[in-house]
Amino acid sequence: MTSSTSQSHPLRRLWRYARGNRSDILLATLYSVLNKIFDLAPPVLIGIAVDVVVQREDSFLARLGLREVNTQLFALAILTLVLWVLESIFEYLYQIKWRNLAQTIQHQLRVDAYDHVQRLELSYFEDRSTGDLIAILNDDVNQLERFLDIGANDIIQIATTVLVVGGIFVIIIPSVAWMALLPIPLIIWGSITFQKKLTERYARVREEVGLLSAMLANNLSGIAVVKSYTAEDFERKRIAQESDRYRRRNREAIAFSSAFIPLIRMIIVVGFIAILVFGGKLALAGKLAVGAYSVLIFMTQRLLWPLTRLGATLDLYQRAMASTQRIFSLLDTAPQITDGPQPLPRSRVRGDIRFEHVHFEYPSAHQAESEQSTPPIIHDFSLHIPAGHTVALVGPTGAGKSTIIKLLLRFYDVQQGRILLDGYDLRELKLHDLRQAIGLVSQDVYLFHGTVRDNIAYGNFEASMQDIIRAAQIAEAHDFIMQLPHGYDTLVGERGQKLSGGQRQRISIARAVLKDPPVLILDEATSSVDNETEAAIQRSLAIISRDRTTILIAHRLSTVRNAHRIVVLDHGRIVEQGTHDALLAADGLYAALWRVQTGERVDKHW
Repeated sequence: MTSSTSQSHPLRRLWRYARGNRSDILLATLYSVLNKIFDLAPPVLIGIAVDVVVQREDSFLARLGLREVNTQLFALAILTLVLWVLESIFEYLYQIKWRNLAQTIQHQLRVDAYDHVQRLELSYFEDRSTGDLIAILNDDVNQLERFLDIGANDIIQIATTVLVVGGIFVIIIPSVAWMALLPIPLIIWGSITFQKKLTERYARVREEVGLLSAMLANNLSGIAVVKSYTAEDFERKRIAQESDRYRRRNREAIAFSSAFIPLIRMIIVVGFIAILVFGGKLALAGKLAVGAYSVLIFMTQRLLWPLTRLGATLDLYQRAMASTQRIFSLLDTAPQITDGPQPLPRSRVRGDIRFEHVHFEYPSAHQAESEQSTPPIIHDFSLHIPAGHTVALVGPTGAGKSTIIKLLLRFYDVQQGRILLDGYDLRELKLHDLRQAIGLVSQDVYLFHGTVRDNIAYGNFEASMQDIIRAAQIAEAHDFIMQLPHGYDTLVGERGQKLSGGQRQRISIARAVLKDPPVLILDEATSSVDNETEAAIQRSLAIISRDRTTILIAHRLSTVRNAHRIVVLDHGRIVEQGTHDALLAADGLYAALWRVQTGERVDKHW
């Protein structure tokens, strides 16, 4: 993204973005203009009616060929009806067009922004709050929708009013027209100045919205912790403080925007008085027809008073532009992890994995959630996992086990060395193909708010109900699912909160079974379940790990003792590797960890 593009005005960016909707925008604009033209007709009709009553056979309509006064009045009545009907028709049309456009553009923008966010690297989410992103995708997009729904039409109709009424003034009474038009440049200049001052205020308002949304989302996600620590009053005070900051930011913008309309009114009244006095003098002197004077009085009001709405319209506009800037700033964020050129269909994946002299450390602003204190560093890590083998990664907390998995999934890229899958550097592969080839069963199971069936089907959206049931049976989840109130159609609640930890884990395993990946990663899959559930999960894992490359990460060493090879990590390096029996015989770090877990006395400090 070039700097000129990223720094261009949000309205220009929006016009470029909406190029597929430009014909509808132009049509909606035409309807707004025509509606306003017909809306301005009644003052002209009033002036013509006054002219008929005063001038009779010498009226404007008489000069057009309608000599009879009754005929003139009848023609005037028909013309009034036609103009009112046309005004009503075009009001209906512009409202339909602008409202549908608002819905269409906000839908497209929200979906595009969400799709873009999904493609950003994991570190982007680790540095930002979920609430702020939700505020952009929801509240900011809605601000733009409100402007397109209401404000766009208001701006067009105000501009139409100025042009049409100004033209009528120049035609009817050019000598006095400048008096009515004089306030308009002042109003426009004031509006532009006002707009610039208001922009920065509403940018701060949008920032506060993001912070408040982030705090609310965070607290609601952790409501169980809030309740268990009886921290409701504390959290209420924190939310109240943040909400008060948001209120103060809005107050600053409101105080500034509210002063606009009274100032504009004082400028407007000058033009109105000028036409009232000087136009009246011309009418008394016989230099201006009474009907024309009536038109000028009414038109002055129709010209100037709508400009008092300019403040509210600009207020809406500035809110929308501040929000649009945030949305496009998000869209301008370039992904750091990008697709490679090489496709690798899952049917061709064997599962041979090589780590060659890999070095990695988290950028200072990023820190893996699974690691404690400082970011872990992987040093000169080399490892070969043959296709179809089961390899376990073990080691103390902070050794870098979970980081290895994130590198394999390309959540991050290595800084030195390379990782190969079937001989291809991961950076050369299409991300979709790479991640389709890998199934992950994590300690932190995430279930979406939906049914049990929906969550299992996440492994394969094309799966039949029979396939889903078979996957659940392999994961030893079918029996407990059938005991739920609605079986596979039971809602699991947000993050699966209606299910136990073991039940969530077995649904996660069923999801991996349904995906049937060539490479399976089990990251602490049994760390937080009871012994009975662990035994059931171990039986499931023994089945699904057959004939596929499997990587186990575990603190419970009893769960990895049957792996083809156990790799022991410490501070990002491989310090030992071998079978369970060989590592015990070596009496190193693995043996020390084993003794700690089995309750044996530990004499050696490691």
